[in-house]
Amino acid sequence: MKPLVPLSRARPLWLHDARWEVLLFGAFALLLLGLGIGLRDPWPSDEPRFALVAHWMVEHGQWLFPHRGHELYPDKPPVFMWLQALAYLLTRSWRVAFLLPSLLAGLGALALIYDLARRLWNHRSALLAAATLLVTIHFTYQMRDAQIDPLLLGWITLANYGLLRHLLLGPSWRWFAVGCFFAGVGVVTKGVGVLALLMLVPYALARRGRWKHLAWPAGGWRWAAGAAMFALPILGWLLPMLLLARADGDPQHAAYVQNILFGQTVHRYATPTGHLQPPFYFLGIIAVDWLPLSLLLPWVLPAWWRRLQRRDARFLLPLGWIVLIVLFFSISPGKRDVYILPALPIAALALAPLLPGLLRRRGVRRAVCAFTVLLGALLTLGAALALLRHPSWALKIEHSLDPQIWWLGLTIGSAGLVIAALTRVRRAPLGWLLFASVLWGLYGLWGYPMLNGDRSARDVMVRARAIAGPQDTIGLLAWKEQNLLMARGPVAEFGFLKPWPQQYAEAVAWLRQAPAQRWIFSLDTAMGNCVDRHRATYVGHANRREWWMFRLDAVLPGCIPHTDGDGDK
Repeated sequence: MKPLVPLSRARPLWLHDARWEVLLFGAFALLLLGLGIGLRDPWPSDEPRFALVAHWMVEHGQWLFPHRGHELYPDKPPVFMWLQALAYLLTRSWRVAFLLPSLLAGLGALALIYDLARRLWNHRSALLAAATLLVTIHFTYQMRDAQIDPLLLGWITLANYGLLRHLLLGPSWRWFAVGCFFAGVGVVTKGVGVLALLMLVPYALARRGRWKHLAWPAGGWRWAAGAAMFALPILGWLLPMLLLARADGDPQHAAYVQNILFGQTVHRYATPTGHLQPPFYFLGIIAVDWLPLSLLLPWVLPAWWRRLQRRDARFLLPLGWIVLIVLFFSISPGKRDVYILPALPIAALALAPLLPGLLRRRGVRRAVCAFTVLLGALLTLGAALALLRHPSWALKIEHSLDPQIWWLGLTIGSAGLVIAALTRVRRAPLGWLLFASVLWGLYGLWGYPMLNGDRSARDVMVRARAIAGPQDTIGLLAWKEQNLLMARGPVAEFGFLKPWPQQYAEAVAWLRQAPAQRWIFSLDTAMGNCVDRHRATYVGHANRREWWMFRLDAVLPGCIPHTDGDGDK
């Protein structure tokens, strides 16, 4: 392997100094992924859930056993919520804290892919690979959300970085230990973090076939030490949890341990109950969600094949790992687009040495330009049609979103068309870069504040408090996580997973204990025909749902609503 060229002497891409290019790209990435932080609250479906758990950790000190309200939350390990809680303790702002782990994971992944590609090839290829990853729609969209999968991407990318530093650029047992350790951190974040270690499978094949550009580390005991490093973060979480569950004898804690270790891993993979998709589902995700990166595949696939024929391990290891990841998740009936998200940075890494030549090809530039024009035209025409003609699909969307969403779409789409007209085919990659900046910048600075009141349930919970007054207690019936998270003042809840009729019965009994100081905040359908709407108060619409408030005088005696819904919907 050729020695790494110092960045100060690296051949720059468009400026006179490669170091300035890296600094400017870092600032650009921070803006693209960070614009809008602090301007919105957590949005469903997952963000309020994790933020509520983190909030409970800070308020009640429940760090080992996450809680959603008074109930345990056994669906995910606590690492992501720990980081959100830590971010709050540092910033003292939940609006900032809940998005910080994803932002840092995204920036970290970009830095790791750049550094690894520079070490494997050169600065120009590395910078183009990082830029391609940054403006790929699936990456940008997910890194701007507060879900577990962006953080998992960060850990797996870090694990892969450590492994590839050892397997391709090594031997470096220190980096091997780092890779194994963060694969274990990925397990504690979301069980599939172990998949980072699948990188050893194509390495074993390459080593057996004596492929080029491969490190040949010796020392059997050091390979075994990787298993210890992998187990270290897992045991660091698992042992205290098991010891506490055994010591307190709480059956809820025992059920939590059973669920988190088996129900949310093996059982969920083998017999999923939701997100059922056909075997080739992920091919569609790669084709659509990975735009514009996926536009390069007709040119890239033959180029990759030629390099594999030359037995270049720098391509076999990342590409082999991506194939294994896609196959692993394709076997399970349950599939979601985010399952293969950690493969995206490694795909950008495998693209790196090809990008300088690809982006000079007229066919590639035409494809990127056409995509920019198509997306800009769709946004422009769709928004204009909604504003001028008010078709049924637009009215349906307006029922859930602020009608100003069409002006946002019209502005973004028009900007895309103007950018495409200015950059044309010759500078089409620059055109998409500029369009992505406008799209995500306006979405964060304009879209976040515009949509936040409805999507976060902030507005409806503010109205609920205004109706109840500052002192009365509001009991939540058939609530969603955003309702409890955004609630202000005294509040009570009757469980999240309990069936709605059971929640209703407990809520009515709770009302009877102090009818003058208590209200029920309820989902419309959870009340059934057991509440007199003439005596109840309509609160508003949020998250595609209608919400009401009532006191004891609106309750029809002896009536229990029979609904199909339950607290898990």
